[in-house]
Amino acid sequence: MKIRVDKNFVSAFDEKSGKYMRTGILRGKKDTGVDPFMASFPELLDVGIMGHCIHGRTGLCVKAGIECYQDGLHRMEPNMSLEDFESIVDQCRGRTFQIALGGCGDPDQHEHFPEILRLCREAGIVPNFTTSGFGMTREAARLCREYCGAVAVSWYRCQYTLDAIDMLMEEGVKTNIHYVLNTDTLEEAVRRLEEDDFPDGINAVVFLLHKPVGLGTREKVIPWDSPDFRRFMRTVHEAETDCKIGFDSCTVPAILNDPGNISIDSVDTCEGARWSAYISPDMKMMPCSFDNQAQRWAVDLRRFSIQEAWDSREFEDFRSRLRNACPGCQMRRLCLGGCPICPEIVLCGKRKRSRVYWM
Repeated sequence: MKIRVDKNFVSAFDEKSGKYMRTGILRGKKDTGVDPFMASFPELLDVGIMGHCIHGRTGLCVKAGIECYQDGLHRMEPNMSLEDFESIVDQCRGRTFQIALGGCGDPDQHEHFPEILRLCREAGIVPNFTTSGFGMTREAARLCREYCGAVAVSWYRCQYTLDAIDMLMEEGVKTNIHYVLNTDTLEEAVRRLEEDDFPDGINAVVFLLHKPVGLGTREKVIPWDSPDFRRFMRTVHEAETDCKIGFDSCTVPAILNDPGNISIDSVDTCEGARWSAYISPDMKMMPCSFDNQAQRWAVDLRRFSIQEAWDSREFEDFRSRLRNACPGCQMRRLCLGGCPICPEIVLCGKRKRSRVYWM
């Protein structure tokens, strides 16, 4: 168990189970019950070690109906160097609980994949990553068992997806499925939940909202008043599945409007610039990977440290949008207005009607 004492709260992370908890704001030694707004340094970093995507360049993502927010079909940039990754890890030693490996491509295809995993663990940081499964090998799966907390496989409805899931589970890796929700995939999600039709043995299926970034089109964004999404949420509440069900933080506004049997205490809204950040392959740090195209809030880590980026005007500007969104709304303390980068994905009718989001 890793315990971190911040300015006015304490957080804890169990490296084996992946369970995380934090206190409310502490006054003396008493918990006020008020959630802290942010940490003094990112507890989780999404590190984009991949600059290009072997899977994406084949066109298989598009064929599977997934519109890559990193534009994997076209992007051809160098992967992050091992030296750059090591400099990130050195700055995070003793301060960051987890590193999510990502970027434009499958992290298990990085030329220094074993060394990257090893560097994380040597620094007391738990590595995790998401893969398409395309090119997953038995050797990589064994490395995941040795070093990773969990591995997610994106749901591409292909044989290599299923093969990767099987391979990881056979090696004893905690394996999740990442399922992108858009206007075309809601019906399938409902059916699979109703029929408990995700692969046996997975730890969880985590639903991620489609974002209109990179190859992502606005046409596939789920509208806030979608009857199909309401049906999906009803199915989630009623589902009897062997695996756990999770959501990305972008979905929190929708969950707060229809929590059903989901405990509100278990949800945490947008973590960008509050608890986490993204670092691109060329060492630009930004609050969230969905800013990877415009880089509106990017800070160059070749000029500044991670701490300096975290404390920068760019990051504070991002936070101000969360602090000031939706004044007067009873849910704003839990929701913070949802995504500042893609306001169109915020599944909340009150926000759409009031037009209080920042552009």
